[in-house]
Amino acid sequence: MKTGSLNPAREALAANLRKARGERNLSQEALAELAGIHRNYLGGIERCERNVGLDNLQKLALALGVSVAELVD
Repeated sequence: MKTGSLNPAREALAANLRKARGERNLSQEALAELAGIHRNYLGGIERCERNVGLDNLQKLALALGVSVAELVD
């Protein structure tokens, strides 16, 4: 079930992840590898299908070289 339209925080995270990933010319697979998460999980986050945990959010922020706040703001 796609919940993006019901959750603005997930939509913001998804958009910020896609933007930061694109600015670094990283594929989902490359970012997932850098962050130590599965590519399908990252895809689910970007499609607003996953409720990402704080540990994984921190991994993504570190892999992108941004703060957690930048990803969720």
